[in-house]
Amino acid sequence: MRDIVVVGAGKIGSAIALMLADTGDYRVTIVDRDAELAGAARRHPAIASSGLDITDAAALRALLKGRFAVLSAAPFHLTVPIAEAAAAAGVHYLDLTEDVASTRRVRDLSEGAGSAFAPQCGLAPGFISIMAHALAHRFDRLDEVRLRVGALPQYPSNALGYNLTWSTEGVINEYIEPCEAIRDGRRVSVPSMEEVEPLSIDGTAFEAFNTSGGLGSLCETYAGRVRVLNYKTMRYPGHAALMKTLLNDLRLRERRDMLRDILEHALPATMQDMVVTFVTVTGQKDGRLMQATDARRILSGEIAGLAHSAIQITTAAGICAVLDLLHEGRLPAKGFLRQEDIALGDFLSNRFGRRYGGMADVAAGGLQGAMREAA
Repeated sequence: MRDIVVVGAGKIGSAIALMLADTGDYRVTIVDRDAELAGAARRHPAIASSGLDITDAAALRALLKGRFAVLSAAPFHLTVPIAEAAAAAGVHYLDLTEDVASTRRVRDLSEGAGSAFAPQCGLAPGFISIMAHALAHRFDRLDEVRLRVGALPQYPSNALGYNLTWSTEGVINEYIEPCEAIRDGRRVSVPSMEEVEPLSIDGTAFEAFNTSGGLGSLCETYAGRVRVLNYKTMRYPGHAALMKTLLNDLRLRERRDMLRDILEHALPATMQDMVVTFVTVTGQKDGRLMQATDARRILSGEIAGLAHSAIQITTAAGICAVLDLLHEGRLPAKGFLRQEDIALGDFLSNRFGRRYGGMADVAAGGLQGAMREAA
């Protein structure tokens, strides 16, 4: 049985701890500055809790000593101190961050390390990166790679068409920070919340717009190999315009704490959500311009008999699957691990990765049945 530390006892951290503990293969200590919140996440005999200030570097290093891995489900601004403690303690490090600057620091820490450093192990970046790489790998020459992901209420009931199902700080960060993309074969930076496009999946209308961090390391991996590569977040129509009013006209991008308080006061959480993923790759195959698309919809469900939202399930399943593959020796045991280094088949056949089966419109194991001639 492996000893794991999960940092962050919020919605995602508690789901990760429960998902791992329920297998019987992992003992989990969930850590949070709020000892009461950490204690509330102790919902299984294999879960222990600890009230610890993550900024206390010595205490965190002592807690990690001798563990197999630490999984960060903490706010993005705590990514670096947790990764630094993991490096000092010599344990594997995995996180969920979308923050580009934090990931660069994690990469630096991985150089010469005796353990693995695997950032961005959630939904996007994470699963979406693995899927995009798998589809792209089967073309002779690439033209476009487009990734779209939405974490949405099944039954929207407010003007934003949105409920809080994930970290509010994380959502604000991806709505404000600049985004990476590839245009005309060159890596560029594009503004968040812009380039709104309509999108329809199974008859449901969405809009998609630029948000930060969703591509993970794909821009680096595909630089010089693809004409267009971009990532956009999906919401119900009208969301982007209203959020831009808050961020730009009311200048709440300059007052993130106030924006977080407003959203958390006004928008209820929901367990009736869904995660929608949509990846389209276009390129040359056997001398023809072809397109391959994978679309999935994952609904809320249960972990260890307890109700959890779709975003909890998909995010927890992503990082738990990577941990499992690392545990099984199917991933490198040291150095920097990109999500696109993970084989799609290994991920989807994993006991945690199978949560992504959802309602898949395309069999994801290959391009058979997935490719069609581009218009």
